[in-house]
Amino acid sequence: MFSNPINQTMMTYFIIKGFTDVPELQLPIFLLVLLIYLLTLGGNMTILLLICLDHHLHTPMYFFLGNLSFVDLSSTTVTLHKVLLIFIVGDNRISYSACITQMYTFASLLGHELLILTAMSYDRYVAICKPLRYHRIMNHKICTILVTSCYLIGFAQVIPPIVIFSGFSCYTSNEINHFFCDMIPLMKITCNDTSVLEIIFLIQGLSTIVLIPLILTFVSYIFIIFTILRIQSVSGKRKAFYTCSSHLSVVILLYVTLVSQYLTPTSDDTLNAKKLFSLFNTAAVPLLNPLIYSLKNRDVLSAVKQRLKMCKAVT
Repeated sequence: MFSNPINQTMMTYFIIKGFTDVPELQLPIFLLVLLIYLLTLGGNMTILLLICLDHHLHTPMYFFLGNLSFVDLSSTTVTLHKVLLIFIVGDNRISYSACITQMYTFASLLGHELLILTAMSYDRYVAICKPLRYHRIMNHKICTILVTSCYLIGFAQVIPPIVIFSGFSCYTSNEINHFFCDMIPLMKITCNDTSVLEIIFLIQGLSTIVLIPLILTFVSYIFIIFTILRIQSVSGKRKAFYTCSSHLSVVILLYVTLVSQYLTPTSDDTLNAKKLFSLFNTAAVPLLNPLIYSLKNRDVLSAVKQRLKMCKAVT
């Protein structure tokens, strides 16, 4: 079928290779992925419900956190639903259109997450550096504009590479060495000219997706650190740092995995390692986000305790 890829017509389906070809490891991996997926859904949906139900959490910071939780559970569902179906049904095929849709949706959500984290860093900057003007600056209108802009930019920046990918009709194989349709594994198996795509991918990876959000976040924390250092009391410094430690932990965790996954050289030998980084990025990070924010945030813990007391009172 693929002996003469140059004359090949439009691909009708791909085969998702998944995590491993070893039969003995299929069930343990399925159970692990299913557990991570359920915990991720449960954790992020809990955060969303708490923010919706508790009026004490109707603040700009939790507005951004709620959107981050929505993006996390969406990206996890987009990437893991197919690999879970493969384990259950045994059919590892995915149609060409479904593959392109999955790739577009995941890349958009990844852009959303980076931009929302950037907006959250600005929120922390205003809260610590301009506390007296916080509620005037971070009003509902500004927060809505910031979040809407994050979604619009996230959706728009993926369109150029997806349009190029949609025009590719020549592939050396229909087997994707990954557990979902991602750009790098697909670029490895196409025999079309990817030079323009690589330039776009590099520009977006180093500007609109990584460098601009990273620089804006870095600048925000430079101002935050200088402001914290000027605080006289030790308790005041600790409280100021505590308000942004959760966000900083999530940012560091996400950027480390993204750099390891997308900004390091790719070869056939490193694809398997990149799958592990991708799993961590698409499953473990969304799972850790609600844990980091809940375990290190008194407001969230207080909201959880209050809801548990209300449940006990009802029963």
